[in-house]
Amino acid sequence: MKAVYSEAHQSHDPQFFLVRGKVRRTTEQPERATRLLAGLDSGRHTIIPARTFGAGPRARVHSPDYLAFLADGFAEWQALGDSGDEMIPNIHPMRHQGAAYPANIVGKLGWHTADTACPIGPGTFAAACAAADTATTAAQMVLDGEDTVYALCRPPGHHAYRDMAGGFCYLNNSAIAAAHLRQRHERIAILDVDVHHGNGTQGIFYARGDILTVSLHADPARYYPFFVGYAHECGTGDGLGANLNIPLPLGTGDDPYLAALDTAAATIRAFSPGALVVALGLDASEADPLAGLRITTPGFRRIGEALARLNLPTVLVQEGGYLSDILGTNLAAVLAGYEAAR
Repeated sequence: MKAVYSEAHQSHDPQFFLVRGKVRRTTEQPERATRLLAGLDSGRHTIIPARTFGAGPRARVHSPDYLAFLADGFAEWQALGDSGDEMIPNIHPMRHQGAAYPANIVGKLGWHTADTACPIGPGTFAAACAAADTATTAAQMVLDGEDTVYALCRPPGHHAYRDMAGGFCYLNNSAIAAAHLRQRHERIAILDVDVHHGNGTQGIFYARGDILTVSLHADPARYYPFFVGYAHECGTGDGLGANLNIPLPLGTGDDPYLAALDTAAATIRAFSPGALVVALGLDASEADPLAGLRITTPGFRRIGEALARLNLPTVLVQEGGYLSDILGTNLAAVLAGYEAAR
């Protein structure tokens, strides 16, 4: 299996992470990509450099004001004269009360961020664009005839909404890949196996019937993103029935997880998509520092096998998966299982 990668992710090196009132170093570090590359190397996967696609793929998914904020916001932040090294919001609007879009960058920052877990530094937008290009390159390779391509995207993307960053995510790489594939296929399915609910992806496509969103994740009643990701969320309007959430108890291990994945697979088959995007989080690992689920390395291989049995043109988009000694090993296990079953 070929893999797509860009070194440009290194320009994003966030420092701020607020956990239960304590400021810590974020778990979304450049070292993640180094360990994932080691996993690709162990599986002898061919690395393809990401192509540059410009603003088009981003604009299919994200709003103009949000993209302008990401592109220009840090310069506006610096122009304040007494700002920090990273953009961290200190206010969020109550949008449902008809809030007006602000002119000041402090207000824009609150408007366009869901939480404090997505600090924006001088190289964040460039890295996010490179991640989006990585996903788009992989999608284009599939359109050009590759059966399956893995995209090593960093920063991740599935918590990013149409006009809002959150949870380490700025541009929604999985949504961008799906929208690119949608240019040829009438229906696309997105299967999110990250430990967290793919709330941004769900939000982007919630009213669309042509893109199915399915997410397996730790129960949001007790785990990020808390406010969405519940089983009753099924889509709205044209998208009614095109969203499936399968929340799992904290600490769920291999066998019940794979049973839930069978349910997700049945829904995808019934939808009959022309192609599949997998939001491939590896943070469901028993060794992941975020400690939501308990998937073993053999379990990840079984996940790869299950994904392959869907027998669809597939883009595997890297989402979460944080610093542990077996991060690269788990990636290698997913891809090896996929290749063996394909």
